[in-house]
Order: sequence, then C-alpha cells, then structure tokens
Amino acid sequence: MAHGTADLGLLTPQSTFYDQGRFGRLFPTLPAFAADTPSVREALTELGKRGGPMDARDNLGDATLLITNPGRAVRNPDNPTQPAGMTFLGQFLDHDMTFDPTSSLARRQDPESIRNFRIPALDLDSVYGGGPGVSPHLYDRTIDHGSTTLLVEQITGSGSVSIDGADRFDLPRNAQATALLGDPRNDENLIVSQLHLAFLRFHNRVVIDLRTDMPSLTADELFAEAQRVVRWHYQWIVLHEFLPATIGADLTEELMTEGRKHYNWRNNPYIPVEFAVAAYRFGHSQVRPSYRANFGTDADDLAHQFIGFIFDHRAMDPTDPDDLRGGCRAARRYIDWQTFFDFGDGRMRHNKRIDATLSTSLFRLPGFGDGAGASLATRNLLRNLTLKVPSGQRVARAMQLPELAAADLSELADLELDRRTPLWFYVLREADVLADGKHLGPVGGRIVGEVIHGLIDGDASSYLSQDPDWTPTYGTDDTFAMTDLLTAAGVVGSLG
Repeated sequence: MAHGTADLGLLTPQSTFYDQGRFGRLFPTLPAFAADTPSVREALTELGKRGGPMDARDNLGDATLLITNPGRAVRNPDNPTQPAGMTFLGQFLDHDMTFDPTSSLARRQDPESIRNFRIPALDLDSVYGGGPGVSPHLYDRTIDHGSTTLLVEQITGSGSVSIDGADRFDLPRNAQATALLGDPRNDENLIVSQLHLAFLRFHNRVVIDLRTDMPSLTADELFAEAQRVVRWHYQWIVLHEFLPATIGADLTEELMTEGRKHYNWRNNPYIPVEFAVAAYRFGHSQVRPSYRANFGTDADDLAHQFIGFIFDHRAMDPTDPDDLRGGCRAARRYIDWQTFFDFGDGRMRHNKRIDATLSTSLFRLPGFGDGAGASLATRNLLRNLTLKVPSGQRVARAMQLPELAAADLSELADLELDRRTPLWFYVLREADVLADGKHLGPVGGRIVGEVIHGLIDGDASSYLSQDPDWTPTYGTDDTFAMTDLLTAAGVVGSLG
C-alpha cells in the first residue's frame, strides 16, 4: 500500500502460467474494467475521496462517543453475526499470505510480474520468519540453547495491569521501539500487534506442554513439533471460524465437501490479483472508526479505559499516541480481548457490516497529508485500475453467478462505473445487497473462500494434506476457536 511516483514500466502478457511466489489471475482472459486514462482516474478519485460516496461521515469529535453513542456513526451498522476482532484476524491472515513491498498507486504493472515476498500459504511465516537459524532475532536464547521459544516482552509502568490483575505483554522491540517481527506490518495497529503477540505466546505455551509430554525430543524436534501444532490449530480456526463468518456457513461447507471450481494451479498455489487487491480487501469496510482497547483499572469507568481512533492523522506524542496505531510501547498499550471476541461476558463489540462505506478515519491515513493517497478507498480503487482487475460484472458472468443490477449501483452512473464496476467496490456492494452485509456475497465469497481453502489444501505440510481427519488437541469438544487460542496463550483474564 505504499504511495509511489509514476512508473510506466513494462507490462507482461496475461497468461495462465504461474510459479510459486508470484501473483497471478483467476480469469486471465477477462479485460480490465476500464482503460487507465486520466478521466477514469478522476472518476475513481471522486468515488474514493474524503467526504465522497464511500465515506461513512462519522463524527470524529470524540473516540469514546463513537462507541457509547451509536448516533455518531449511523453509517457504521452492527453486524450481529461477527465480533469486532474478526477484522484484525483477517488482517493477520492477509500478512501471512502476501507481501508486495513495491506496491504503488501510480505504477501500471501486470500482477504476474510482481514478486510476492511471502510464501503463498497459511503457515505463519509472518510469526516464525525463517526459523531459529535464519531469524534468530525472533527467538529467546536465554531460556534454552535450542531457541525453541519466541521472544515476548512484559509491559511495565502505571496502568500496565488491567482490571483482571494480569501482567500485560508486548512484542519484542529494539531500542527505537521497532518490533522484531517476521512481518513488520503486524505492528501497523495495536490490535493486530497484540494478536501477533497472542500467537507468540500460544507457541510458547505449546513448547512448555510438549516438554512435559515428550521430554525425549531434541531442541530441533521440539521446535518443529510445536510449530506443527500451532500451524494446524491456526489453519483449523481459518477454515472453521474465519471462513464461515466471512463467506457464510453454506459456501464454506460446499468448499470443504465439493471442492473448488475456479482456483487451480499448475505447480504451486499463487495469489490471484482478483483476491489480493479486490475481494479480500472487504475487511477495510469492517473497520470501526474507534475501539475500546482495554478496560483499564475500572471496567465501569470510561476514564480508566483506553479508547481511541484506529488512526488519527493529527500530530501527537509518538511514544504513546492517543490513537491505536502501532510502533510504540506504553503502559496502556495492550488489549483486553473480551471486547473483540465473545467470551460470554457481554462485553464483546460487534463488527461493522460489509458495505460500500468505510469509516471516516480511513480517509485521512496518517503520514499521507491531504492528497488522494490519504484515502484508503482511493488507494484500493486505483490499485484495481493499475493491476487491470476485471469488473465485478464480468467476473460474475465468468463464474456463472447472479449479477448485480445497474440499479444496485445507481450512485456510480454519473461516473460511468455502474455497468463496469471495479471488483473491490462490486464485492462490497454485493455483500450489502445479497447478504445483508453479514458476510460476502456469491462472487466475493467464492473468490475469498476458494483461495483460502486452496492455499491450505495446496500446502503439503497443512493438516488438510497430512491428516485431514485431525482434530484440535487444545480447545473443547474437538474444536478450536479464537477464544480458545487467546485463553491458551494466557492473554485473557477474568473481568468479573
């Protein structure tokens, strides 16, 4: 999502051949939704601008009131089927699947010429890096010479202990507060950084349990077994919790029993551009303008809680900003997960429904000034253009799925985008019209579902490949969910 300067570059021809580590196309014969011309760029910028049709126009006067007074965010309706944490689990998954450090708003480039610097698999390389030998900075060498555990660091200072009395922890950081991670993007905001921390601590919990249960393992064997256990539990969550919530239970069941129709490969799985820059960016629509990070020392006293905008473009203390950006450590910068996932205590906040509006906070991203690049909506729309993504209508026809009527996209008529709609916008509107915003619609759901299922199915080390009848050993009743992972990781306490 980096903002760059113009680079016309060389366009490689569209093809059906892909090699591991590159982006590709699900529908290589479909044309781009529009030619990359100044007038089309102007129309997309108009659609995605701050205050434009996609801006939820939240009242950003007070982060707390956006939570306690729903009238201040009327275009951010609750999704009764999803907890707020699902958005950030989706962000974590994205960083595990793809990493293009060269992405640009302006560069015209074919996706098959772009190297994916992340192995296209759901294998937690964003957590493990290259392992203890290749990424020793991620591992704790003080506990044992085998470096089988991952580094975490305790938060200290007034306010670092929540109402439940538990100590709080953060990602390992260097002297400049830069997080030591397999993927630096997992410190973009406090919520995803604390989710990354939970996976570090879950791995360490598994190591402790395996040392007790299998004391004869060497250090290398212990690390490999712990990594396998953690990865398989993670993949179980993706297939049995994240996918049903995201694409619907019926489509998930169909994929698991009948297989995929469109996402296939010759040698190794790849990342389709229709997924990476369009369908999977549905999560941007789910982001709330502000969140309750923790309950502080008094769950009934708002003054003791850390509530902030997801991003605030205004200048502020870089060591402890009032928003929820990452990149720093302070006593209050931890998450009480009861507000993000359902632990049955009535404190969970719901996700926003999926629709064609984004929270106003996402139209003025910090560090980008007031230009078009400050709007996440504009960035996504222009990315669909530069990477020649086909229209939502064309993709629907290719998939032989119901197509949205022009009336469902009527606000795009003046921009001449109602019959050739950028796939990202189309997927958002489809979810709103055909699934009431509770999960993705037929086109978006099938793209996201097939790719995620395919990445796990195509991974020779995944549980689907090695032991499809496997069931989790953590959790209860042979299942495993995010609440189980957070509990096993020791990042959740009782709030009474």
